[in-house]
Amino acid sequence: MVTTSFDHPLLPNVHNDEEHPNSAHQVSNDSWFQVGIVLSTGINSAFALGYAGLIMVPLSWVGGVVGLILSSAISLYASTLIAKLHEYGGRRHIRYRDLAGFMYGQTAYSLVWALQFANLFLINTGYVILGGQALKAFYVLFRDDHQMKLPHFIAVAGFACVLFAIAIPHLSALRIWLGFSTFFSLVYICIVIALSLKDGLEAPPRDYSIPGTKNTKIWATIGAAANLVFAYNTGMLPEIQATVRKPVVNNMIKALDFQFTLGVIPMHAVTYIGYWAYGSSASSYLLNNVSGPIWLKGMANIAAFLQAIITLHIFASPTYEFLDTKYGVTGSALACKNLAFRIIVRGGYIAITTFLSALLPFLGDFMNLSGAISTFPLTFILPNHMYIVAKRRKLSFLKKSWHWLNIIFFSCIAVAAFVAALRFIAVDSKTYHVFADL
Repeated sequence: MVTTSFDHPLLPNVHNDEEHPNSAHQVSNDSWFQVGIVLSTGINSAFALGYAGLIMVPLSWVGGVVGLILSSAISLYASTLIAKLHEYGGRRHIRYRDLAGFMYGQTAYSLVWALQFANLFLINTGYVILGGQALKAFYVLFRDDHQMKLPHFIAVAGFACVLFAIAIPHLSALRIWLGFSTFFSLVYICIVIALSLKDGLEAPPRDYSIPGTKNTKIWATIGAAANLVFAYNTGMLPEIQATVRKPVVNNMIKALDFQFTLGVIPMHAVTYIGYWAYGSSASSYLLNNVSGPIWLKGMANIAAFLQAIITLHIFASPTYEFLDTKYGVTGSALACKNLAFRIIVRGGYIAITTFLSALLPFLGDFMNLSGAISTFPLTFILPNHMYIVAKRRKLSFLKKSWHWLNIIFFSCIAVAAFVAALRFIAVDSKTYHVFADL
């Protein structure tokens, strides 16, 4: 049996046994509240500043509000299913692919790992773009000379993410950084809400009609459906649940309840108020719409940039855990060999992510693509089917039918969203050159 231990104060000893599968990262260390903050950090990332333009504009009031509320309820339901399967078969499954492999076999293990890696890679790409956009927005507040382009700011954001990835060895070590993340989120969300309310009260009546032709409206609606799922996506729920203390299932459900009650309020508020204030002209980065004191907007942009760095680390942690475990990273996090490993491996991973972000900086398209190819399967389709497999002898015909209905419905939506995402990327690739300054 493998036992992995760490000497650094941020890395208490970790013992792996039958209940704790081998991992170089901490298991069963965090409170449900800390895990709830981790989950809420993803929901209230600076991506939330884009939902007024990417969800509400193509769906308008009825479709946008109903869609966000329904996707909240469905996401909570699907996440609860996965949480309840964490100890399926009398053992803990600390990775999504481990659970899939245990239930379906090696092929499912490989497929889920591929989907999850694609999902997290695209999310990480989006966060690097987001960080670059926030830095550029801050820069043009003071110097609109066009000497610095978006790719330059994306490179700076990527470098900052590398430094953070080197400094924070694993997910549980975030600790105080989760407090900073919450603070940064509140800074830009409160500033955007305040400035949007001011603009909305002073502006003439807004146009809330869905823009575009009948054909483009259809594609935009499908893309917005993918964004609805992306808003609540983790794609790594078992990996997050691995960090929570016993009783694992009960504590994870507490964390999910926190995420989908208090945790979603800021995101919903900034989305609805932003759309109310700017209507169909709401952009994919709401700070580009608001008017107000330069110093206040600058503070919001810097807060969005810093929060993006922390949140990227959360969604990159399964990849880091895989690499650290595969190559046997043990001992002090400050040991020269471990520092060198993080510099080379994590730095290389983020360098690739940053290059792709600068090459094709279409933030909304990456959200659409991520939702289509991996979020739908990982967040909605697989949890329902896994629950059928795990509880097949205990489920009534009606309950089985409900889960199969979810599987079929979200499979169809996933295919449509994938086609729409490819179309958006193709259109934007023709409109903008590579390394575009958007």
